[in-house]
Amino acid sequence: MNRLEPFETLRILGIDPGSRITGFGIIDAQGSRMRYVTSGCVRMQNNDALPERLKTIYEGIRDIVELHKPQVIVIEQVFMKINVNSALKLGQARGAAICAGVMQSLPVYEYTPTQIKQAIVGKGNAAKAQVQHMVVALLKLKGVPQAYGADALACELCHNHTHQTLRHINKSASASIVRARGMRRGRLR
Repeated sequence: MNRLEPFETLRILGIDPGSRITGFGIIDAQGSRMRYVTSGCVRMQNNDALPERLKTIYEGIRDIVELHKPQVIVIEQVFMKINVNSALKLGQARGAAICAGVMQSLPVYEYTPTQIKQAIVGKGNAAKAQVQHMVVALLKLKGVPQAYGADALACELCHNHTHQTLRHINKSASASIVRARGMRRGRLR
Protein backbone atom coordinates (compact mmCIF):
# COMPACT_ATOMS: atom_id res chain seq x y z
CA MET A 1 0.00 0.00 0.00
CA ASN A 2 1.27 3.46 -0.91
CA ARG A 3 1.95 5.58 2.17
CA LEU A 4 2.04 9.34 1.97
CA GLU A 5 4.64 11.32 3.88
CA PRO A 6 3.28 13.47 6.68
CA PHE A 7 1.85 16.80 5.63
CA GLU A 8 3.71 19.96 6.46
CA THR A 9 1.72 22.86 7.84
CA LEU A 10 0.70 25.24 5.08
CA ARG A 11 -0.44 28.76 5.97
CA ILE A 12 -2.98 29.94 3.40
CA LEU A 13 -4.25 33.48 2.83
CA GLY A 14 -7.62 33.56 1.07
CA ILE A 15 -8.95 36.71 -0.54
CA ASP A 16 -12.48 37.61 -1.58
CA PRO A 17 -11.81 40.73 -3.68
CA GLY A 18 -14.11 43.72 -3.83
CA SER A 19 -13.65 47.35 -4.82
CA ARG A 20 -15.35 48.56 -1.60
CA ILE A 21 -14.73 45.64 0.79
CA THR A 22 -12.07 42.97 0.31
CA GLY A 23 -12.40 39.97 2.60
CA PHE A 24 -9.48 37.91 3.83
CA GLY A 25 -9.01 34.80 5.89
CA ILE A 26 -6.04 32.80 7.10
CA ILE A 27 -5.90 29.13 7.98
CA ASP A 28 -3.12 26.71 8.82
CA ALA A 29 -3.64 23.42 7.02
CA GLN A 30 -1.89 20.15 7.77
CA GLY A 31 -3.44 17.55 5.53
CA SER A 32 -7.14 17.44 6.29
CA ARG A 33 -6.62 19.18 9.64
CA MET A 34 -7.28 22.88 9.40
CA ARG A 35 -6.95 25.55 12.04
CA TYR A 36 -8.56 28.96 11.78
CA VAL A 37 -6.09 31.80 12.36
CA THR A 38 -8.00 34.99 11.53
CA SER A 39 -10.33 36.65 9.07
CA GLY A 40 -11.66 40.12 8.38
CA CYS A 41 -12.02 42.84 5.81
CA VAL A 42 -10.04 45.60 4.20
CA ARG A 43 -12.59 48.42 3.91
CA MET A 44 -12.36 51.37 1.57
CA GLN A 45 -13.94 54.77 2.10
CA ASN A 46 -17.05 55.14 -0.06
CA ASN A 47 -15.99 58.58 -1.19
CA ASP A 48 -12.50 57.45 -2.30
CA ALA A 49 -11.79 57.39 -6.01
CA LEU A 50 -10.96 53.98 -7.49
CA PRO A 51 -7.16 54.56 -7.53
CA GLU A 52 -7.23 55.31 -3.79
CA ARG A 53 -9.33 52.20 -3.11
CA LEU A 54 -6.85 50.06 -5.09
CA LYS A 55 -4.01 51.53 -3.04
CA THR A 56 -5.89 50.67 0.17
CA ILE A 57 -6.40 47.07 -1.02
CA TYR A 58 -2.75 46.70 -1.99
CA GLU A 59 -1.48 48.13 1.31
CA GLY A 60 -4.00 46.18 3.39
CA ILE A 61 -3.14 42.82 1.83
CA ARG A 62 0.59 43.65 1.94
CA ASP A 63 0.31 44.37 5.68
CA ILE A 64 -1.62 41.12 6.28
CA VAL A 65 1.07 39.16 4.39
CA GLU A 66 3.85 40.80 6.41
CA LEU A 67 2.06 40.17 9.71
CA HIS A 68 0.83 36.59 9.20
CA LYS A 69 3.47 35.20 6.78
CA PRO A 70 1.27 33.00 4.56
CA GLN A 71 2.97 30.60 2.15
CA VAL A 72 0.33 30.84 -0.60
CA ILE A 73 -2.50 33.12 -1.63
CA VAL A 74 -5.80 31.88 -3.01
CA ILE A 75 -8.27 34.24 -4.63
CA GLU A 76 -11.66 33.98 -6.23
CA GLN A 77 -11.72 34.48 -10.00
CA VAL A 78 -13.86 37.20 -11.52
CA PHE A 79 -16.98 36.03 -13.24
CA MET A 80 -18.81 38.23 -15.73
CA LYS A 81 -21.75 40.02 -14.22
CA ILE A 82 -24.50 41.93 -15.99
CA ASN A 83 -22.83 45.23 -15.04
CA VAL A 84 -19.58 45.34 -17.03
CA ASN A 85 -18.34 48.39 -15.12
CA SER A 86 -18.63 46.50 -11.80
CA ALA A 87 -16.79 43.51 -13.26
CA LEU A 88 -13.95 45.76 -14.41
CA LYS A 89 -13.63 47.35 -10.96
CA LEU A 90 -13.66 43.91 -9.36
CA GLY A 91 -10.90 42.81 -11.73
CA GLN A 92 -8.82 45.80 -10.74
CA ALA A 93 -9.37 45.05 -7.04
CA ARG A 94 -8.21 41.47 -7.66
CA GLY A 95 -5.13 42.82 -9.43
CA ALA A 96 -4.20 45.03 -6.48
CA ALA A 97 -4.59 42.11 -4.05
CA ILE A 98 -2.64 39.73 -6.29
CA CYS A 99 0.19 42.25 -6.71
CA ALA A 100 0.48 42.59 -2.92
CA GLY A 101 1.19 38.86 -2.69
CA VAL A 102 3.32 38.54 -5.79
CA MET A 103 5.54 41.40 -4.60
CA GLN A 104 6.24 39.20 -1.55
CA SER A 105 7.11 36.26 -3.89
CA LEU A 106 4.03 34.24 -2.92
CA PRO A 107 2.39 31.81 -5.34
CA VAL A 108 -1.20 32.71 -6.21
CA TYR A 109 -3.94 30.16 -6.96
CA GLU A 110 -7.30 31.09 -8.43
CA TYR A 111 -10.66 29.32 -8.18
CA THR A 112 -14.03 30.06 -9.73
CA PRO A 113 -17.05 30.54 -7.45
CA THR A 114 -18.42 27.23 -8.81
CA GLN A 115 -15.20 25.36 -7.94
CA ILE A 116 -15.25 26.80 -4.43
CA LYS A 117 -18.90 25.87 -3.83
CA GLN A 118 -18.34 22.37 -5.27
CA ALA A 119 -15.35 21.75 -2.99
CA ILE A 120 -17.04 23.09 0.15
CA VAL A 121 -20.69 22.08 -0.20
CA GLY A 122 -20.58 19.42 -2.90
CA LYS A 123 -22.60 21.33 -5.47
CA GLY A 124 -21.53 24.25 -7.63
CA ASN A 125 -24.77 26.19 -7.28
CA ALA A 126 -24.86 26.21 -3.47
CA ALA A 127 -26.35 29.21 -1.70
CA LYS A 128 -24.14 31.61 0.26
CA ALA A 129 -25.72 30.42 3.54
CA GLN A 130 -24.77 26.80 2.75
CA VAL A 131 -21.16 27.83 2.09
CA GLN A 132 -21.01 29.81 5.34
CA HIS A 133 -22.48 26.87 7.26
CA MET A 134 -19.81 24.52 5.89
CA VAL A 135 -17.01 27.01 6.63
CA VAL A 136 -18.16 27.11 10.26
CA ALA A 137 -18.44 23.31 10.42
CA LEU A 138 -15.13 22.50 8.71
CA LEU A 139 -13.13 25.00 10.75
CA LYS A 140 -15.07 24.27 13.96
CA LEU A 141 -15.81 27.96 14.50
CA LYS A 142 -18.03 29.18 17.33
CA GLY A 143 -19.86 31.62 15.06
CA VAL A 144 -20.18 32.75 11.48
CA PRO A 145 -17.39 35.09 10.38
CA GLN A 146 -18.17 38.29 8.48
CA ALA A 147 -19.58 37.51 5.03
CA TYR A 148 -16.50 38.62 3.09
CA GLY A 149 -14.17 36.81 5.48
CA ALA A 150 -16.28 33.65 5.22
CA ASP A 151 -15.98 33.74 1.42
CA ALA A 152 -12.20 34.10 1.71
CA LEU A 153 -12.08 31.15 4.13
CA ALA A 154 -14.17 29.08 1.69
CA CYS A 155 -11.61 29.84 -1.02
CA GLU A 156 -8.84 28.53 1.27
CA LEU A 157 -10.77 25.39 2.13
CA CYS A 158 -11.25 24.77 -1.60
CA HIS A 159 -7.51 25.15 -2.17
CA ASN A 160 -6.60 22.81 0.68
CA HIS A 161 -9.02 20.17 -0.60
CA THR A 162 -7.70 20.52 -4.16
CA HIS A 163 -4.07 20.50 -2.97
CA GLN A 164 -4.61 17.30 -0.94
CA THR A 165 -6.45 15.56 -3.77
CA LEU A 166 -3.76 16.38 -6.33
CA ARG A 167 -1.03 15.32 -3.91
CA HIS A 168 -2.73 11.96 -3.37
CA ILE A 169 -3.29 11.44 -7.10
CA ASN A 170 0.34 12.31 -7.91
CA LYS A 171 1.67 9.94 -5.22
CA SER A 172 -0.63 7.13 -6.38
CA ALA A 173 0.36 7.66 -10.01
CA SER A 174 4.08 7.61 -9.11
CA ALA A 175 3.65 4.37 -7.16
CA SER A 176 1.74 2.79 -10.08
CA ILE A 177 4.52 3.74 -12.49
CA VAL A 178 7.17 2.19 -10.22
CA ARG A 179 5.11 -1.03 -9.91
CA ALA A 180 4.56 -1.14 -13.67
CA ARG A 181 8.31 -0.76 -14.33
CA GLY A 182 9.05 -3.60 -11.92
CA MET A 183 6.45 -5.85 -13.58
CA ARG A 184 7.82 -5.04 -17.02
CA ARG A 185 11.22 -6.35 -15.94
CA GLY A 186 9.61 -9.60 -14.86
CA ARG A 187 9.54 -8.95 -11.15
CA LEU A 188 7.43 -6.99 -8.74
CA ARG A 189 9.26 -4.57 -6.49
